[in-house]
Amino acid sequence: MTLPVPYPADGLAVGELLRRGKVRDVYRAGPGLLLMVATDRISAFDVVLSPGIPGKGVILNQLSNFWFENLGEIAPHHVLATELEGFPPPYREQPLLAGRATLVKEVRIVPVECVVRGYLVGSGWKEYRQRGSVCGIPIPAGLALAERLPEPLFTPSTKAEVGHDENIPFDRVVALVGGELAEGLRQSSLALYRRAAAYALERGIIIADTKFEFGLDDDGRLVWADEALTPDSSRFWPADTYRPGANPPSFDKQFVRDWLESSGWNKEPPAPALPDEVVTGTLERYVEAFRRLTGRDLTL
Repeated sequence: MTLPVPYPADGLAVGELLRRGKVRDVYRAGPGLLLMVATDRISAFDVVLSPGIPGKGVILNQLSNFWFENLGEIAPHHVLATELEGFPPPYREQPLLAGRATLVKEVRIVPVECVVRGYLVGSGWKEYRQRGSVCGIPIPAGLALAERLPEPLFTPSTKAEVGHDENIPFDRVVALVGGELAEGLRQSSLALYRRAAAYALERGIIIADTKFEFGLDDDGRLVWADEALTPDSSRFWPADTYRPGANPPSFDKQFVRDWLESSGWNKEPPAPALPDEVVTGTLERYVEAFRRLTGRDLTL
């Protein structure tokens, strides 16, 4: 695969940069408006890695917008425009943003990561083996690694500004945001996951788990925000090779995590540089996930 021109590390030379996250840059685009730019940065174990994955931001942005468009009847979202001509100046004159930027309504982000788990893997598997539970929720005995859970689980966590997010019980979410909003987060997250997982399975991809973010608009309405069901925020497994009892191969950044785990890195910054074959292999997996889920090829 020929790698595309990467997004510049310093971002845009125009506009007002409000914040720079691990993956996204957010710019002010007018009163109540934000421009979210998906860069080519990639992070693992809470560290931004080098180099980035050229073209990754285009995939993340366009896949997110696909989900927002197709699942909008389940949960209202923050997307206003996805094409350059719909952006305000000076952004509409920036061809670099084509395909990787989205104009969104500014919302007050709820300080909870809304994680939904459909399969027994990762930290959930470790806890299950030790205590028979996942994030404190009791699970039937006798399940294997990567086995489908009897029902998807809502397992929220804190949104840490630095360091690791912390899994929290549902009653802690109630204490943080109130009972009505907590229940809205749970029901919206589970409904989005169930619909997306059923759709993806028909196209050969298992969504093992994912995370959502929500905000509140000026009217106090719950709004689906940030990114949606991407390889960065989800575990995507190929359905045709899936077997309970083993960690399946994936179309997400687990490929990067696995390489880092095998490198001997102590998970403290700085991380080792990603070799070319890991960069290319990661991009190939992201492109394949996009193709299967959307039914179209991506031109980077």
